[in-house]
Formats: sequence, C-alpha cells, structure tokens
Amino acid sequence: MNRLQLFKTLAPGFLPLLVFIVADALWGTTIGLVVALLFGILEMAVSYFKEKKLDRFILLDTGLIVLLGGVSLLLRTDVFFRLKPALVELVFCLILGISVYSPVNVLLALSRRYLKTLTLNEEQVKSMMTGMKVLFFLFLGHAALIIYAALAMSAAAWGFISGGLFYILFAAYFLVEWLRNRRNARRSAAAAATQYADEEWFDIVDVEGKVRGKAPRSVCHAQKGLLHPVVHLHVLNSQDRIFLQKRSEQKQIQPGKWDTAVGGHALSGESIENALKREAEEELGLSGFKAVALARYLWESDVESELVYMFVTRSDRPLRTNPEEISEGKFWKVSKIKEASAKKILTPNFEFEFDILIKQVFKEG
Repeated sequence: MNRLQLFKTLAPGFLPLLVFIVADALWGTTIGLVVALLFGILEMAVSYFKEKKLDRFILLDTGLIVLLGGVSLLLRTDVFFRLKPALVELVFCLILGISVYSPVNVLLALSRRYLKTLTLNEEQVKSMMTGMKVLFFLFLGHAALIIYAALAMSAAAWGFISGGLFYILFAAYFLVEWLRNRRNARRSAAAAATQYADEEWFDIVDVEGKVRGKAPRSVCHAQKGLLHPVVHLHVLNSQDRIFLQKRSEQKQIQPGKWDTAVGGHALSGESIENALKREAEEELGLSGFKAVALARYLWESDVESELVYMFVTRSDRPLRTNPEEISEGKFWKVSKIKEASAKKILTPNFEFEFDILIKQVFKEG
C-alpha cells in the first residue's frame, strides 16, 4: 500500500471529526457540534445494522467530537479559536503516533475495517508505516506553526498558516509521492524487462478480456490469478472425427495426455485471431482455415489462470504435427473419445470442451 492509498483508506475513519470541522467553520461551534454528533450517531446506527455490534472506532471518532466541541464551548476566546486547528491536528498526531510508535496500530485496524478484504504483505506494511511517520511529522510541524502564529503573529499570517499553507504542504507531499511512485514503477518495469528479456510476455486481462497489464510466462505460471488469454482450436474432418494431439512428455502441464488439436497463449499485444492463426501454423502446419468461435471461459489449473477462447474448424487436409510440441496426433471417432474419458488419458481441459462440442456441434443432449 503506497501513501496515497493510505490517505484514501484512513479518510473514512475520521468522517465524524471532519464533519465537525466543516460544520464548525460554516455555522459555529454549537450547530457544528450538533450536526457532527447526529452524523456520528447515524454512522454508528448503520454500522450496528450491518454488523450487529457497536463499532469502537466510530465511538472514538464521536468521543473526539464531544471533547473538541465541549472545550470550544467552554473556552470562547480569540486565542483558543486560533489554536483550535492545531488541536485538531494534534489529535491526528496522537492517533498516528500511537499507530507508529506503540504495539497498537490503530490505523492498520481502521484500514481493515473499511477494506474488508485487505491483505498486506510485510513490504506493504513497512511502506504503510513509513507513510504514517511522514504524516505524523507533517501534522506535528504544521500544528507547531499554527500555535506559534496564534500566539505571536498577525491574524492574516495565522489565517494563511492554518489554512492555505496546509493545502500547499499536502499538495506538495502528494505530488512528491505521485512522482516517486511513477519513478519506482518505471524502474520496476525496466528491471522486469531486463530480467525476463528472453521470455514470452502475455497480457493480463479481466474476465471480459480487457487488458490490465502484462507479465512474462514464468510469472504467469508462478502466480495463480494472473488471468491471461489462451486460444484453442478443434479440428473436425468431413467424417465428423475430431483431431487430438498427444502432449509431449516434456510439457509442464498434463504431459503425455491427449488434448485439443491446437492450444497456445496469445502474446502480449497480439490479437486473438492472429494468435489462433500462429498457433495452428506452428503446431499443425494448418493455414488458410475458417474458424468459428464456440465459447470463452475461465480455466484454473494448478499452475495458471487462463481466459480461453475456443474455436472449431473443419479440414480434410493433411496435418503436420510439430515434434517439439506434440508427440503424435490423429483423428478420433466421437465414440472412441467417450470411451477414452474413463481411461484418464484425456486432459481435463479437453474433456470440458468436448462437452461443449457435443452440445453445440453434434447437437447431442
């Protein structure tokens, strides 16, 4: 989690307090306190309705409102009015300080509260802690400036330091973070390109096939969940026999089993149509064919996550198998494939697609 994400994650945890600050500035302390308390009560009610228990973080937020609002009402002086922005920031500093310098990481707990599926590895937690330390000293330094301006500077100077300077500091902070993240991303991309220069790269896609990134073959096959596109082509002859290839014993996945006639990955930046033509030429010497799309589906194996594009074509031309990819290949009767299913000599992926062929091409069932 980078520091920009950290800020976005923490913001919901302080909503009642932020509401109080805004309402206090617009309508005064009394009305602001009422508005913020009502907001806090509403948030607690919604949380209780969803989770069937009171949320201690909302109670903490609301308690801070009561504390700040009560002190504001008791100390109606010009000096306190000037000091109030610093007191608010010191409250944030207290929470940040507890999270960073004590065993109780309040903000990490807040993050997990608002992002229920949040999981952070050791490196991400370290980055989060670094970000919180920077924010701690940023808030602390700005609060100190407000206190000095409230006690020793003009109203105009105090107004700039407590207001405009705050936004300038944080704009500069997030600009630096954005630039740093971009630089690190470029460095990581350059390092990956060098490290995996001799590998094929695949596009990483969502379930609709939209490209979200790219990764080398070894990474795609080492991290399940990196969904990448794959093409499969079934070849049928005029006698309704289905060509199957026997996978090489050197294959990483399902070695020695009978499989779809053509199967392979689409390379990064390559269209599905071009990938299908390339794989058919490489594996069977088949070109100039007309393919019909039958299905698109997700397939999870022990090694990878694939978005499979399934096609079918008809051909009576001689097929030339690639010995580096395929140990042998032949046309099978549908009845023989059904018998082979019980012998466990077919790949699970082919058996899944065979059911689709039976229903959509042979119109059985």
